[in-house]
Amino acid sequence: MTSEAVSVPVSVPTNRKKLFIRTWGCQMNVYDSNRMADVLAPLGYGPAATPEEADMVILNTCHIREKASEKVFSDLGRLRLLKNEKAAAGQKMVLAVAGCVAQAEGAEITARAPWVDIVLGPQTYHRLPEMVARASRAAGAQIDTDFPAEQKFDLLPQVSTDGGPIAFLTIQEGCDKFCSFCVVPYTRGAEFSRPVAAILAEAKRLVSGGAREIALLGQNVNAWHGEAPDGSAWTLSRLLYELAEIDGLARIRYTTSHPRDMDDALIGAHGRIPQLMPFLHLPVQSGSDKMLSAMNRQHKADLFFRIADRLREVRPDMALSSDFIVGHPGEKDEDHAATMALVGRVGFALAYSFKYSQRPGTPAAGQPFQVPEDVKDARLQELQAVLRRQQDDFNRACVGRECDILWTGPGRHPGQVAGRTPWLQPVHAMGPASLAGSLARVRIDAAHPNSLSATLLDEKELACA
Repeated sequence: MTSEAVSVPVSVPTNRKKLFIRTWGCQMNVYDSNRMADVLAPLGYGPAATPEEADMVILNTCHIREKASEKVFSDLGRLRLLKNEKAAAGQKMVLAVAGCVAQAEGAEITARAPWVDIVLGPQTYHRLPEMVARASRAAGAQIDTDFPAEQKFDLLPQVSTDGGPIAFLTIQEGCDKFCSFCVVPYTRGAEFSRPVAAILAEAKRLVSGGAREIALLGQNVNAWHGEAPDGSAWTLSRLLYELAEIDGLARIRYTTSHPRDMDDALIGAHGRIPQLMPFLHLPVQSGSDKMLSAMNRQHKADLFFRIADRLREVRPDMALSSDFIVGHPGEKDEDHAATMALVGRVGFALAYSFKYSQRPGTPAAGQPFQVPEDVKDARLQELQAVLRRQQDDFNRACVGRECDILWTGPGRHPGQVAGRTPWLQPVHAMGPASLAGSLARVRIDAAHPNSLSATLLDEKELACA
């Protein structure tokens, strides 16, 4: 996962008003941005390509990465100028801040940026139309960062079904793990699992709308335990088997998982469900048992080793991705060495690594033995060099391999089509744009820094090209 800002295309009809959403963070935030667009569509809001042409701008924020809130305030400063320009021209622009920064720092936002009209947390998106109406009638910011008793999913409209061949479906929100470095339990609330019927209905709508791959989302997605129509509780493995029965659904993924919730049934599903892709993001954060304890991860490195070995036993082509934090308070050279040893022992196709940064209100923020910045920098550079080498090695090992690609759209160059391998790597080949939304077999020809190039093997597709 990354925390870079992306502009999320909002799939709603063109209407009288224009909506621009800027999203930071994980795919759950991307999902939430699209749901906010769905909620606002009945009010007449259609997509805007830029803030300049928008009647409403939403910043959907992430609190995970370093200096996240400062990036938001920097954006708000630029938007203040734009809002003033529109006001001088007799136009009104509604400005909203949503997501985890809004949840954690709502009062700070209204104090530092009083030109913001709406501040709302992740659990209150279904109330957005009401807040827009109030903001248009009254002066002063509308703030809603409660954790309401009603479930927002019950009150949101049906998800849009024209988002392309890859769709995201949130099945679980919140976190009960309380890792020492993390704000998610405080910004997303307690773990909540959506019921089976709602998930299956949404998945079928997505497939009927053209989705060939669905990625299930959750802060702790493998902790999902949804209520079935008969009143029983399903685990994620049971849900995966049911989703695999949906006609037209070719690929299934899920993210993000916690090692503590990788049970035998879920691991076994990777060997039995062809639609379940051989790529799993499983954050470990550290290879040191001492640091895992300090982080309140409640597992040891040996558990991660056993999970990785078992996954590769049931699915030999399984590729793993992970998250790492260096420089957590109290981390010593031997702890960093244990992380490096874990990376060498497991091997990762992809990984995200970050320096520890203090998050107000989290247990680690006030701990002694904070690691100096220069030490964190050196450790991160050493770790990232090895992780990058492993990623390059994995990509190069794919050269010469034949596999099916899910094509998502045109490539960067004329005559190219782009897609994703089963291991989530970007790939491009010469082929017709009509391939988008379909699966076609290729031979991987070359590995590049951030993608693979391939040749189509299907004679009919080659003839179309």
